[in-house]
Amino acid sequence: MNTHAEASEPVLLREERDGCVTLRLNRPRQFNALSEALLGALQSELDAIAKQADVRCVVLAASGKAFCAGHDLREMRAQSEKAYFQQLFARCGAVMQSIAALPVPVIARVQGVATAAGCQLVASCDLAVAAASARFAVSGIDVGLFCSTPAVALTRNISAKRAFEMLATGRFIDAATAQDWGLINRAVADAALDEAVAEFVAQIAAKSPAAIRHGKAMFYRQRQMPLPDAYAFASEVMACNMMEADAGEGIDAFLQKRKPVWRA
Repeated sequence: MNTHAEASEPVLLREERDGCVTLRLNRPRQFNALSEALLGALQSELDAIAKQADVRCVVLAASGKAFCAGHDLREMRAQSEKAYFQQLFARCGAVMQSIAALPVPVIARVQGVATAAGCQLVASCDLAVAAASARFAVSGIDVGLFCSTPAVALTRNISAKRAFEMLATGRFIDAATAQDWGLINRAVADAALDEAVAEFVAQIAAKSPAAIRHGKAMFYRQRQMPLPDAYAFASEVMACNMMEADAGEGIDAFLQKRKPVWRA
C-alpha cells in the first residue's frame, strides 16, 4: 500500500456542474472507509452546501470498486477510550442527520459494497441508485459489534423484521433485494449506473427549486408527528409554498399549456 500517495490525496472530492454537486469518497484502497478525516470533510462540505442557494441536487459517490465499507476499523482499533468512541459515533450521526437536513435532495450512487456505516450512508440519502452487482450489509455483528447507529437509518427505510435480520446475521443482500425492500430506489445494469443517476438529477433540476426545498424539509419533519399534527404542519407548508412566485408561475404555465420558467 502506498501510504504516502494516500496521505497526499484528498479523502473527499467535490465536483459541481449545472447546480449539481457531486461529493466523491476518495479512499479507494480502504474501500472508502469512514475515517475521522473523511467524516470531517463530509461534514464541512454538507455545511457549505446548505448555505448555497444555487445548488439543486447532491450526488454522493465513491472512487474505486466499493461505495463504502463502514467505519475505519484500523483507526478504531488504535483507540481504547470510551469517550473517543462516543465522539466518533456522534460525529458520524451528525453527518447522517446533515444529509436529511440539507435543503436539496441527496442521491447515493452505489457500486461494489456498502457495509455497516456505508449502508447507513445509503439509507440516510433521500434517493439511491445502485449497480446490479452492488451488495449491502450491516455486518458489524461479524466482528462482535452490533450496528446500532446504522440501525437508526436502516429501520427508517425497511421493515423491522428485515432490518433485524440484517443486523443480527450480518448477511449481504443484493441490489435487487435492496430495491425490493426499499433500501434503494433503482438497481440498474452496472454500465447504466451513471445514466440512471443523471436521470434523477435531471428530473429534480427540472422542478421548482423553492418547491423542492419546502418539500424536503416538510417530508422528514412530518414523519415524526402524530397524524393530526402532520396534516396541520403540511397544510402550513403548502400555504407558504403557494406564496412562492414559482407556484404562481407553475399554475399559470399549466393553464396556458407551456413550460414553466422557474426562478433560479
